[in-house]
Amino acid sequence: MSVTVDFIFDFASPNAYLTHQVIPAIEERSGATFNYIPCLLGGIFKLTNNKPPMIAFGEVKGKLAYEQLETQRFVDKHSLDKYTFNPHFPVNTLILMRAAIAVQEDGRLAEYVDAGTKAMWEDGLKMDDPEVFVETMTKAGFDGKNLLERTQDDAIKGKLMENTSNAVERGAFGIPTFYVGDEMYFGKDRLGQVEEEIAKQS
Repeated sequence: MSVTVDFIFDFASPNAYLTHQVIPAIEERSGATFNYIPCLLGGIFKLTNNKPPMIAFGEVKGKLAYEQLETQRFVDKHSLDKYTFNPHFPVNTLILMRAAIAVQEDGRLAEYVDAGTKAMWEDGLKMDDPEVFVETMTKAGFDGKNLLERTQDDAIKGKLMENTSNAVERGAFGIPTFYVGDEMYFGKDRLGQVEEEIAKQS
């Protein structure tokens, strides 16, 4: 039986980028399909009273340094040498995520995620700048101007809000979050457990 893994996703998270890079290998090994669900990380934080690690752990001695070490270990393990921490961080991803809903309607979410993650976490672009967004997505083969216009569509705004609320109702409090059936896993470091659960449910 083929297993579908729901992936609660937002370009805002560097860990979502890192996860995105290793998902194809997991899909190939396991036969599973990862279903990307565009959500707004800021909205999830607000609805769950969660805070970004830089704020939540900013005063905890050694914690952020260790987080950086874990990230570097993950990068090294998977040879993700294109990864660059975005110099404009934190980037407001509202435009990016609304446009993700739009391209999902067009059946082009996978290639859009590739373009957006590259722009954010390889090229270090300021993707909350509308001009940068339009130029970047046009270069990636989309109609960037049209996409930007569609981010103002009430139905698209509503769908992103609905996705975000639904994720919180399922128990999500951050990104990346995965669901294998009813089993929830949070963080890139749980991907091994995700793969074990895929095997169990297959």
